Amino acid sequence: MEILGLSLALLVLFVSFGFMVGVLFGFFGMGGSFLITPTLLLLDYPASVAIGSGLAFYFGTSVIAVLKHYDVGQVDYKLGAILFVVLSIGIELGSRLVFGLEALGIANLVTGIAYVVLLAGIGALFLRRAANLDDEEGAEDDDEDADDEIPAVGQKIQSYTVPPMISLTSGGRASLWTISGAGGSVGLVSGLIGVGGGFIRMPAIYYLIGTPLTAAVGTSLFAGLFSGAFGTFTYGMSGSVDLTVVSLLLVGSALGARIGSAATTMVDEDDVIVYFGIMMVLASAGIALSELANWLGTGALDLVSVLLLVGSSFFVASMILYKVVQSAGADDADDAGAQPATDGGD
Repeated sequence: MEILGLSLALLVLFVSFGFMVGVLFGFFGMGGSFLITPTLLLLDYPASVAIGSGLAFYFGTSVIAVLKHYDVGQVDYKLGAILFVVLSIGIELGSRLVFGLEALGIANLVTGIAYVVLLAGIGALFLRRAANLDDEEGAEDDDEDADDEIPAVGQKIQSYTVPPMISLTSGGRASLWTISGAGGSVGLVSGLIGVGGGFIRMPAIYYLIGTPLTAAVGTSLFAGLFSGAFGTFTYGMSGSVDLTVVSLLLVGSALGARIGSAATTMVDEDDVIVYFGIMMVLASAGIALSELANWLGTGALDLVSVLLLVGSSFFVASMILYKVVQSAGADDADDAGAQPATDGGD
């Protein structure tokens, strides 16, 4: 039986997959392009359709997630607007670099290595940050200063007051030069490896510009919203967006993105950092296997790489949902315990 030209199994797969990616997108502020595109390629969709549909899904989910982060005050619009400008410049420079590497015949090798190193490096950085937070726990139990939400490197960079300085919605100030350098570098890498860049944009805002993690997620989503819109328009004009697939993915992600966005206020920052680090390391391993499969010319490793990417993502999304349910249950128990006891005999 087919619905909308797809089998029932594919229909259920796209909706559930959209939900899972939506949870991750809302929670971490990354678009999931490294999940959607390889999965569509595995299902024998043309490369242009896989990329175009992935960008269209990214744009639709961005709108949903940004609205939720707006509801809880986690979007710095001024910072996001500045980042969008410098990101665009960086992406243009990155694309020109790719053309130069193609002329030398080493574009695929360089982008593949860059992808693996970036994912593994960012994952290791976040896991190290989580380990440091555990070591510091107990030594600073009485210190509730907002600076605790900002990593030491971010605080150090903010201490250099090179004008012009920009006031951040989350508190503190950052130099326009720092913002431009961080955003431009992220855009350059995005243009080089051909992704939206959420998995490097969010850490850059968190570590280099120096915002709390929840604000980094919301602002990263906002900054990526415009690039997603532009990419969707570009591919849509050439007919490379499968509206059926995108619609089904968005049906699932509409709920998933709002749950993921809300989860950032319910899950401890330590857990957020650990989950993101694990996901980046596993994604790095999956993409490394994919590059190895291309080099060896075997489809078996390519399948394993996609299963590793999708499987690890489902696992992390499940852990986030478990923490949300656990937190909601604890809140209900606290509310029940706080209610006054009924009069017994006064």
